[in-house]
Amino acid sequence: MLEGWNDIYAQSAAVRTAVLYAHVGGLLVGGGCAVAADRLTLLASPGDERQLRAIRGVHQVVVAGLTSMTISGVLLFAANIDTYLWSPVFWIKMLLVAWLVSNGSRLAKAERAARTGRPSRWAPVRTASMQSLALWVAVTFLGALLRNV
Repeated sequence: MLEGWNDIYAQSAAVRTAVLYAHVGGLLVGGGCAVAADRLTLLASPGDERQLRAIRGVHQVVVAGLTSMTISGVLLFAANIDTYLWSPVFWIKMLLVAWLVSNGSRLAKAERAARTGRPSRWAPVRTASMQSLALWVAVTFLGALLRNV
């Protein structure tokens, strides 16, 4: 089955372009929205209701971007399994993607807790936002590095 996909992928520029576009497009939309929201969260005053609503609203877009990246990533992996299976860069990237997803869940939970209005509930939101920024940058770097090692 994988050999069939590998042949299709290798022989069709349109398929390669579509899969890569889904991967990079998911990164652009999901990661871009996450980074923008994280930046605004770090600039916001503790308990800023408008920013808390923005975090909740952007979560669905980020999940959609991650979904696109995951599906296309599986297809990219399947087309180049011999390359990626033994690549330490690939597995570090996957570890960071798992951390990114986990951090997104923590951010959503922290956002709900911060709605209580207590300023002390804002610190976990800021911490998760800082981690999100760092993880999106690291995952993007490793993705670029992976294409070149």
